[in-house]
Amino acid sequence: MRDERQTMLTPEQAVDRLEAMHAEAVRAQRDALVRFAAGGAPPDRTERQGFRYPELCLHWAPNGPVPTTRRAWGKFQAPGRYATTITQPGFFRAYLLEQLRPLVAEYGASIRVEPSDQEMPFPYVLERGDELADSGASPAELARYFPTPLLSAVGDEVADGLWTTEPGQPRPLALFDAVRVDYSLQRLLHYTGSDWRRIQPWILLTNYQRYVDQFVRWGLDELADPASPYQQLVAPGGAVASRGDDAAEAAARLAGAPWQRFQMPAYHLARGDGQGGVTIVNIGVGPSNAKNITDHLAVLRPHCWLMIGHCGGLRQSQAIGDYVLAHGYLRRDRILDDLVPPEVPIPALAEVQVALQEAAARVTGERGDALKQRLRTGTVVSYDDRNWELRWSQERRRINLSRAIAVDMESGTLAAQGYRLRVPYGTLLCVSDKPLHGEIKLPGTASAFYQRAVGEHLNIGLAALDLLRDDLAALHSRKLRSFDEPPFR
Repeated sequence: MRDERQTMLTPEQAVDRLEAMHAEAVRAQRDALVRFAAGGAPPDRTERQGFRYPELCLHWAPNGPVPTTRRAWGKFQAPGRYATTITQPGFFRAYLLEQLRPLVAEYGASIRVEPSDQEMPFPYVLERGDELADSGASPAELARYFPTPLLSAVGDEVADGLWTTEPGQPRPLALFDAVRVDYSLQRLLHYTGSDWRRIQPWILLTNYQRYVDQFVRWGLDELADPASPYQQLVAPGGAVASRGDDAAEAAARLAGAPWQRFQMPAYHLARGDGQGGVTIVNIGVGPSNAKNITDHLAVLRPHCWLMIGHCGGLRQSQAIGDYVLAHGYLRRDRILDDLVPPEVPIPALAEVQVALQEAAARVTGERGDALKQRLRTGTVVSYDDRNWELRWSQERRRINLSRAIAVDMESGTLAAQGYRLRVPYGTLLCVSDKPLHGEIKLPGTASAFYQRAVGEHLNIGLAALDLLRDDLAALHSRKLRSFDEPPFR
């Protein structure tokens, strides 16, 4: 008979148990790896049983009226058992408690935590990743005796609505299981040059390094401001500037960060009040990069990601330096067509749209008709072909039918990924050229444009995040959730 104490756990006790079981599984496999790498015996079948993720299981058997809530998450769609494997429960503690508490308090769900059948791949238990580099153990030998990453076991079936529940099996409790999360945590380190623990829940995505440079300058100013809630700025490669550091030394330290080594370098400005700081990622150019990074950022369950970058203006009435607030997307990027077919609408999120428009008004000091002169709302077309202009005769009618007002290569993908992976999203672009009207970026005019526009544009994005942070409950709306959604956000 199962230990009764395991079926009566409070949310706090459940997360404590998850932390203890995960830590023990990591310790057991690390010890076995060190022993084997030093020429010792490989783990036998019994020892390998300890290399498994913990499983979090909830059971809901209603015996009265079903609770009603306007909350978009933390609710059950049907009675029964729900389960998922968990990794890094210490890092996700606040998130796990936030999800579990209403399920217990409002629905009366019971919680159980026990070892799962899902093995923990050995690369995910190594802290640095190079601990076995000098050992005599070959990759083939390690794979023979230890669990290895199997991409066939890593998938997004729950997020993509492809999961099926077999008789007697639990429903999914969350969008991502442990092995999917661990896979992405490793990828985030690889692409961004940052420890995934540094990534903040409010994310700006850009396609120009100039925005990152401006973010660093702004972050250093925040650290020097005694009234600012920000406490630490972390660069790719691990360089850190903290409140109280000498300003010149901190700036030099961050300037020396090896961001060029990483495909999508990220900088993280952390707060000291528990409300979540800001991360900016230079995703580069193209929809493939946009999908790649958001596939991995999504496992952290961020509150929002916003695209702030440059676009081509498609209307004669636009001027270089104007803003485009996307309220629709013509997805000609094609990269997500199988996962989110083009006929599926990607809605604009009202909370994000309002925040971006209000932030633009506050930063520019303009409202009403004056703001409309500089900020236009409309459809953005995103291409996978940077030289789409060479196909203008084929694309002209489609652009006209969509009433698109701007063109880029990332926004449609980022919005579709936010929709698909249930992360609130938004797009505010700055017109940097007008390819259909002969206004292109020449070296001299481009430099002047960048100096004038980037700082203001970045400040609008940051101000929008501040507005969203103040109304978090409204941000996580039901627009992104399906009818058979897992209980966890």
